[in-house]
Amino acid sequence: MSEFIDRLIDPEEQRSGRKPVNRPAWFGAIPHRLGWIVIAIIVAIYLATGIYTVGPSEVGLVKRFGRYVATVDPGLHYRLPSPIESVVSVNVLEVRKEEIGFRTVSPPPNPRYQTVETEALMLTGDGNITHVEMVVQYRVKDAELFAFNLIDPRTIVKQAAEATLREQVATRTLDETLTELRDTIGMDTMTSLQALLDTYGAGIAIDNVQLQDVKPPRDVISAFDDVNSARQDKEKLINQAQEYALDVLPKARGQAQEIGNQAAGYKQTRIKGAEGDVARFVEVLAKYELGEEVTRTRLYIEAMEEILPGMDKTILSKDTEGVLKLLNLDGAGGDVE
Repeated sequence: MSEFIDRLIDPEEQRSGRKPVNRPAWFGAIPHRLGWIVIAIIVAIYLATGIYTVGPSEVGLVKRFGRYVATVDPGLHYRLPSPIESVVSVNVLEVRKEEIGFRTVSPPPNPRYQTVETEALMLTGDGNITHVEMVVQYRVKDAELFAFNLIDPRTIVKQAAEATLREQVATRTLDETLTELRDTIGMDTMTSLQALLDTYGAGIAIDNVQLQDVKPPRDVISAFDDVNSARQDKEKLINQAQEYALDVLPKARGQAQEIGNQAAGYKQTRIKGAEGDVARFVEVLAKYELGEEVTRTRLYIEAMEEILPGMDKTILSKDTEGVLKLLNLDGAGGDVE
């Protein structure tokens, strides 16, 4: 090493073959020490390359000679320098997104989107074609599987999501896809996609699947709008009829209840009246049996009071004779029977 350092210090002397100049002993020790210092610095720099930092939303996967050996949390760490060990950082908190059927050209606040017809056009179960756009949101749930089992995670998620969505659309009719089963298709797609990725060992968790735009193809959209308009008119008339029924039926039920109550009251009144009449008749009958003539006369007088109310009446017996039977001295006139 000292000879190598000497050549570096005085290369001309070595090439010319001249006799070396006598130097002090301490001067000869300098190159030797300097060489070791340089080697120590190089080794220190090499070892320092093993210092690394894992971000707050990441985990570090340590590989030794290409084989996974450990997972480290966020913070400052040390590994053996390359090529002995290496670290793969994976963001496990980021929510990733894949778009099916369209692409975002510019983000909000002034978003612009571009349709991808080859992805958006799908065949329904009744043989029609529909245009479906979908967004898949996912995150990493197993960093080891995500980093080492997948070469291109975005492509895997996109292709699996598109295949799952086409499968779900193919089991529904066009009307179901466009209207009442739209949310159901999204939930079923999410469940099936998660199961498919789990079989791949992708280490991915699906957070949300949302159908962005579901509509018929552009060539038939005007006809479909007419159908939708007719369907809306139908629903409107049904709602109006139901509203009218909700308004009329309670009133009719109330009126029926009132009439029923009145009939029940009238029934009780007639029953009680009839029972009173029977009781009076029985009472009169008992008195009649005790004195038939007296009872007959009393009934006659009471009847005349009811027939000729508000009039002065004089009752004569059958034995009274003569033309002038009675002169009413108390009043100016009166009726005589």
